[in-house]
Amino acid sequence: MPTALPVDRRTWTGRAVQDRVRSLNLFSTLPPLIVVGVFLAFTARSWGHVVLQLVGMAAALVLAERWTADDSRRVARPCLVVTAATWLAGALTDSSAAVYGICVVVSLLIPQLPRRRLATLSGLCVFIAALGSTNLLVFGDDPGGRVFQYVVVPLLTVPVATVFALLNQKFSDLIVEREQSRQREAELAVMRERMRFASDLHDIQGHTLHVVKLKVALAEKLLDRDPGRAREELGEVHALVGDTIAQTKELAHAQRQLNLSAELENAKNLFEAAGIFVHIDREADADPHAGELLGQVLRETTTNILRHAQARQVRITLSASGITIVNDGAHETGPPELSGLSTLRQRLADNGGELEVSRRDGRFRTTATFPSRPARKENR
Repeated sequence: MPTALPVDRRTWTGRAVQDRVRSLNLFSTLPPLIVVGVFLAFTARSWGHVVLQLVGMAAALVLAERWTADDSRRVARPCLVVTAATWLAGALTDSSAAVYGICVVVSLLIPQLPRRRLATLSGLCVFIAALGSTNLLVFGDDPGGRVFQYVVVPLLTVPVATVFALLNQKFSDLIVEREQSRQREAELAVMRERMRFASDLHDIQGHTLHVVKLKVALAEKLLDRDPGRAREELGEVHALVGDTIAQTKELAHAQRQLNLSAELENAKNLFEAAGIFVHIDREADADPHAGELLGQVLRETTTNILRHAQARQVRITLSASGITIVNDGAHETGPPELSGLSTLRQRLADNGGELEVSRRDGRFRTTATFPSRPARKENR
């Protein structure tokens, strides 16, 4: 019987993980409890016994539902009191199946305790056995069979059910830890992408600034004895700074020349590092003139998936006319377009291409195509 643990995150991605784990717990916990409870109700010998068993099952289901929402403490005591009362009534009216409700409640409560689980379990087992032994006070026939049915069986059932609940809680913990680990990997992947951007920026400006410093120092020395040479040095500095400004602008707007094959490999590595399965269909090589813009689309889409989606699978299809990226785990609220892709749409349009984004059934599709061969623009 799994339990949902709170995910301590303030983003919608953390809430999505929590909701997904809770849904899994609800599906794996409530149906089996209902099936067993209904089956026991059908074995009852009277309508009074049916009512007792259904009341106990209802209390157990209430606790199980609240447990999946990590809110069991609020209803734990009332559910325990109700199931204890139904078990006592069942023992006094010769309905051994009435123990079902309290067995479920105790097995759900023990894993939630922060300490002294064994002592609490032992105490509750003795309490359940004591309630069951009241059957011997009312019915005197077959005392050995009644002791086994109302004392021994509950004493064995509760620890076994508790062990299964503990094992399922560990399984639930592993799911939450895996989801949190995947989110951390995605965040690290985004950080690595930022580091790569910082490295590109350093490559552009670091060397330039060093050269500018040397040339300015040289121009200062030549200013008095060779003004013409100093003027040439300053002219080179001016040209170098202008070129660096252009390169920095291109980098900031993702216009720096990109290699599509390298971007495909980089996207694959980033997704796999984040625990996302990626499949690449390379039907044909894209037009070399379109490759740079397609690389920009792929890079922007990769960053968006890592930052804004709870993707488990990504499919990248490269054809002669363009590229399509489809991912699951898309956020169901908010606009389907992101600012970076909106900016790229205009750039593709200026070069004869088209960019379309859509979201449907939790899947986000980004498609960039070039119906006609794009005309490359010169950077000014």
